[in-house]
Amino acid sequence: MSSRAKGARWERDLAKQLYLELGITFSRNLEQYRTAEGGDLIPDNEQFPFSIEAKHYAKGRGCKKEWWRQSEKAAMLAYKMPCVIYKYDRYEPRAVISLEPIAKMYGTEDDGDQLIDISIEGFCYICRELMNA
Repeated sequence: MSSRAKGARWERDLAKQLYLELGITFSRNLEQYRTAEGGDLIPDNEQFPFSIEAKHYAKGRGCKKEWWRQSEKAAMLAYKMPCVIYKYDRYEPRAVISLEPIAKMYGTEDDGDQLIDISIEGFCYICRELMNA
């Protein structure tokens, strides 16, 4: 399977998982192949606070710096917060966000320079809290 097809399948699977967790429909951003500056998944709910960059690779560990930078660019254009959701074969998917949204949940400030790597369930919990605030 080509890397493009693998990425497309991952985006569809992730969209389904997020729908089950959040009740929000996500569509694939088909413009991403023309311009590298958009998020990979587009929510049907304007209140969804993140721009999602989705990555799937056979092997590796953690979120790569270039993925985060790509996510930051897409988020700025969408007026959202950046998020990378990545998956390696035989591992559960993980979400990487800055501490900034968690600080907002508790009424404190964070400069967004510190990143956290959390489960999809943890990510969805944060999304629900931010959207209900």
